[in-house]
Amino acid sequence: MDTHTFQLTAQGLVLRPWMSDDLDVMQELFDEPDVAYRTPLESPFDQTAALRYLHSLQQARRGNKRIHLAITTDGQQALGEVLLNQVTGSIGYIVGAAHRRQRLAVRAVQAVTVYVHTSAALPRVILEIEPDNHPGIAVARSAGFHPANSASETVTDKGRAYEILAWEDHPTVSRG
Repeated sequence: MDTHTFQLTAQGLVLRPWMSDDLDVMQELFDEPDVAYRTPLESPFDQTAALRYLHSLQQARRGNKRIHLAITTDGQQALGEVLLNQVTGSIGYIVGAAHRRQRLAVRAVQAVTVYVHTSAALPRVILEIEPDNHPGIAVARSAGFHPANSASETVTDKGRAYEILAWEDHPTVSRG
């Protein structure tokens, strides 16, 4: 599969690869305290960080490790990001503060989950969420995920140690 041009259209969204034209919008979406706190992204997330991030996600895509897609409703304006770790089967998502409460993350997670079940050769789909990340948990539940029967994992990032819990796809939920 050529992931350089990989695009998903589902749930009223167009999930497309990030492009160099997106550097300004990446900075706008990712340079905020919640994103800095909950993700491994650089902070501050300036133009230099955006360029490094674009190069790293392109390299991950070429190595078939991860697919990072801009969340759009029109195929143009990025409103957030959804990513699929092709090694672990985990999905991650970020929606810019100005674009929240539109179910963009839920719809993006559902679209990628359907893709995994119908086209990707991954044994399962998971979300990894901190127990106190209530918006992330709400997205997981709305997208049809439930807590996995596994122990939490301790992660250390940017000098902060925290627990993450796995949420797994509930196969009986219809995602049409």
